[in-house]
Amino acid sequence: MALRLNSVFSSASVVSPNNCLRKATFNLRRGGATIRIRMALSETPSTFKVIDSHLHVWASSQEAGKFPYSPGQEPNLPGHVDFLLQCMEEAGVDGALIVQPINHKFDHSYVTSVLKKYPAKFFGCCLANPADDGSGLKQLEHLVLKDGYRAVRFNPYLWPSGEKMTNEIGKAIFKRAGELHVPVNFMCMKVYVKFSALFRVSRTQFPYLDLSPLLSQVVSSFGANRVIWGSDFPFVVPECGYKGAKDAVQLIAHQISLPSSDLEWIMGRTATQLFQSHLITAKQD
Repeated sequence: MALRLNSVFSSASVVSPNNCLRKATFNLRRGGATIRIRMALSETPSTFKVIDSHLHVWASSQEAGKFPYSPGQEPNLPGHVDFLLQCMEEAGVDGALIVQPINHKFDHSYVTSVLKKYPAKFFGCCLANPADDGSGLKQLEHLVLKDGYRAVRFNPYLWPSGEKMTNEIGKAIFKRAGELHVPVNFMCMKVYVKFSALFRVSRTQFPYLDLSPLLSQVVSSFGANRVIWGSDFPFVVPECGYKGAKDAVQLIAHQISLPSSDLEWIMGRTATQLFQSHLITAKQD
């Protein structure tokens, strides 16, 4: 049973868009007692790798000449890989699945450059291109077979007006993804639940403890080995900081007395198994 809280208070510290770390100290008030918890969870030694299964990176303004943004999709937040690496180091996150951002639409060159520069750190999820000429099928093959992407995302908003993802192009891309043995990122029967972007779902402030019953129900319904954590970097940075995104899940897990083995699945083991990642090996001391 989830712990019912009368109120939750969070610190009033402000996160700069260029600063990924938040000093996160907060109070939980239950009945007449106040429990003060200092965010030191990520400092606990761990033998498993923490994998962020949903984040985006895009070119900095200085790199936009080489890696142009899609028209009308210029970002208003920093999301370049150097900033991400800084955030990951401070939060104690070991690796990540980079989902191709809308800012570069179907031009995967920036994400591909990041994957090639940091092959032991990241793996990629490309974006399905539903172009009428069928070029998206060849692009998928290239991205998977040549550039090493491990998954493909279907975004219904990118399909032509009046068309559904189940049109002939969508079916062809879906079939080819199966032949290439890459997971397809959309709602399907063999479900993996992404517990991500908690700030978008919660009705409270950090650490989003109102989501405790949700995580409990998801784990009970699907199993921890079907749940993956995602931060939604860089959008999470102004909300609670990148480190806060990771620590919030750990606090919610503590709230519902989730076994440490289940938390390990959510925080990284599921992702490495699902995407057959080279990041599976245990973290070394």
